[in-house]
Amino acid sequence: MTTNNELILSIDAGTQSIRAVLIDTKGNIIEIVKTEIEAYFSIKPGWAEQEPEYFWTKLSETTKKLLQNTSIKIDRIKAVTITSQRGTVINLDKKGKALRPAIVWLDQRQAKQTNYPSKTLGMMFGVINLKNSILTAVKNAECNWLIQNQLDIWNKTHKYLYLSGYYTYKLIGDFVDSIGNTVGYMPFDYKKQKWTSEKHMNFKMFPVDDDKKVRLIKPSEVLGEISKKASEETGIPAGLPLIAAASDKACEVLGSGVYEPDVACLSYGTTATVQTTRKKYIEVTPFFPAYPSAIPEYFNTEIMIYRGFWLINWFKKQFGYREIAIARSTGKATEQLFDEMIKKIPAGSMGLTIQPYWSPGIRNPGVEAKGAIIGFGDVHTRAHIYKAILEGLAYALKDGLLKTEQRTKTKIKKIIVSGGGSQSEQAMQLTADIFDLKVERPHTYETSALGAAINAAVGMKFFPDFKTAINEMCRTNKVYKTIPKNRDIYKKLFEDVYLKMYKKLQPLYNNIRNITGYPK
Repeated sequence: MTTNNELILSIDAGTQSIRAVLIDTKGNIIEIVKTEIEAYFSIKPGWAEQEPEYFWTKLSETTKKLLQNTSIKIDRIKAVTITSQRGTVINLDKKGKALRPAIVWLDQRQAKQTNYPSKTLGMMFGVINLKNSILTAVKNAECNWLIQNQLDIWNKTHKYLYLSGYYTYKLIGDFVDSIGNTVGYMPFDYKKQKWTSEKHMNFKMFPVDDDKKVRLIKPSEVLGEISKKASEETGIPAGLPLIAAASDKACEVLGSGVYEPDVACLSYGTTATVQTTRKKYIEVTPFFPAYPSAIPEYFNTEIMIYRGFWLINWFKKQFGYREIAIARSTGKATEQLFDEMIKKIPAGSMGLTIQPYWSPGIRNPGVEAKGAIIGFGDVHTRAHIYKAILEGLAYALKDGLLKTEQRTKTKIKKIIVSGGGSQSEQAMQLTADIFDLKVERPHTYETSALGAAINAAVGMKFFPDFKTAINEMCRTNKVYKTIPKNRDIYKKLFEDVYLKMYKKLQPLYNNIRNITGYPK
């Protein structure tokens, strides 16, 4: 049981930064150090890679800075846990050295079609409208690209693992990972939450042999102990238990306090998602799995808007020079200035409507899309564009939530919003208006780190179960209620404009691609 004196060192190794956070058993952030990182480098168009050692060096710098400068007694730290970005893969040799740069989840290279599915299976999948989805997954699988293009490296690969497994190896010296991190193109059975046999279709799609895989354990179980070597590099005391958590998205859901199926978690992060937590495995979209939850043997349904709140960074770089300059001189966050800029923009942005599929290669799902802004008039300013981006992301996630409700036959009663966008008052209010639901902001922005800490708290027996841990460590900071006038405007725009945009624009997207070659 907890004495309220225990601390957990939670490491959140995301796409754009690494955070080392000390969290107590009440869910309070005691201290935090954040290090910005270069998400990737690109030597060819569409490629996204990063050196594994770079990730490790930045993690070590972050933990050292936290632990060397804290006034907290180090012996209060009872456990370490880590959550990281999903889908980034690494090839290691028998000595644990990287054979090539990591392929980051943002990478857009594609393999050639493999022998799977066969012609007969392809016809069968075509009948049930799955062929395109399967072909897309096969082509997007990093293992297939490596086998086709870098076979010598593939043959030398001792372990082919996610970034989470690499961090774990560096921390404890063992090849083991959490089931909660298995999100990507691997031969994994999402329903049974274990590696597949060679007879399973996922193995035929993603042929990674057993000897290249790491051992998997459940979230909240002990991965191992911090090694002496890792201690010297990170400053983390040797011998501390490393407790399995889950991917950053799964931990974000848990850290937001979402564990009942009638509550949804919206993540306004680099990738925007709408997720629910369920005991039963349900695919909201056929062939798109429910991912492992941070709660053992549970599942997270998910609808994803790839590079969702990345659109905010796009807007900032293209249109936010003034706010960036003011932010530098005043110390205010640029996003805070954007929030002030759109306070007087009415709901619906005076008709300006955005379909937020900005990046090439986005599936909706299984089809290609581009982004669109329609409804321009001479009254519109960049403030209208910014608010329309927020509204467009909310529309896309509402569409996903409606599909989730329909497929799971569960009516959502409440939404909890996490991620960077949750800090925007305007984004939170328009979310309540668009979804016509009560929307809550958690007490901390660091929900991924908190979710991982909850795993550690349960694993260390500070709490008897996840429900108790969530009740003790999660709470609400602010509640946003629907404004009826805004709700009515958004309802009409969503139903009569947004939901019809993609179908009407898709033929034009195809024409654009055929004429210009973009996107491939």
